[in-house]
Amino acid sequence: MSADAAPPRRPVTTRAAIRVTIWDWPTRLIHWSIVVLIAFAWWAYKGDRMLWHERAGYAVLALLALRLFLGLFGSETSRFAQFVRGPGAVWRYLRGAVPGVGHNPLGAWSVVLLLGVLAGQAVLGLFASDEDGLESGPLSHLVTLDHARLAEELHGLLFNILLGLVALHVAAIVFYALRGRNLLWPMIAGRGPLPEGARAPRLAPLYVVLLGMALAAALFVWFWRLSG
Repeated sequence: MSADAAPPRRPVTTRAAIRVTIWDWPTRLIHWSIVVLIAFAWWAYKGDRMLWHERAGYAVLALLALRLFLGLFGSETSRFAQFVRGPGAVWRYLRGAVPGVGHNPLGAWSVVLLLGVLAGQAVLGLFASDEDGLESGPLSHLVTLDHARLAEELHGLLFNILLGLVALHVAAIVFYALRGRNLLWPMIAGRGPLPEGARAPRLAPLYVVLLGMALAAALFVWFWRLSG
């Protein structure tokens, strides 16, 4: 999920003839699948289709687990260690430092915040229960009814916070697009221009991706069985 929260102070010079893979297909698959699943989960909740709402939540958790795995072992632009930087790097970016390939230092923290809120919201759903205890997550039996109801309230609260973050995410994309920097197309097609002085990012080998997908699929099946 790629979002930049502040404009660069000077234009990024690029070698237009050189286009490289910025976001590999697993990262793009996770990004767009989560977008679809959030919308589907909301639709299912509003339509009182709670079984489908729960299963969408399990899929989101499985994709977040895959994103965490790729954040540790995946392609270079997907690794947290490569794009999450401290306050100094954020300050230099705000003062005009030209970003490299992938997330800029400020946009990286917006991605971490989005993933963190989404993970918290989905995990709370596992423990949540409505007032009557009729609709409940598969792990709600592990906590008291009061705590399950609190989890339900926080589950809804974090969803509203998530919507606000998504709105900021979209606003940043539009803001950059109006200034000639397309952040959306690389997340669709995977490829984009290589900034001057940067090198093409290293991609993860296929076996790493397949291992992560297998673990995510196993997690999804486990949640499905828990729900009966």
